Amino acid sequence: MTGPAAVRIVLSEKERFELEARVRRRKVARADAMRAEIVLLAADGLNNCAIADEVDVSRMTVLTWRKRFAARRLDGLDDEPRCGAPRRSETRRSPRS
Repeated sequence: MTGPAAVRIVLSEKERFELEARVRRRKVARADAMRAEIVLLAADGLNNCAIADEVDVSRMTVLTWRKRFAARRLDGLDDEPRCGAPRRSETRRSPRS
């Protein structure tokens, strides 16, 4: 039994260029590059299982990013705000004299 059909992804030239740049960029978070690669593979016609195998993530991860990109395009690939207080950086305290 198969699930619902995957959301079809069609990219503009500008979107493809931006996504390819994210995959190639050295100073980009690993998660951002992975999301871009998922969308590029989806646009190339691969199914969710094939993309999951290629990128080494779960099928649900592929489904999530594919849907978010379809709904919000490049903006959908950004991290959403998390609930709770923002993380505090651990700063070393100088010893008191």
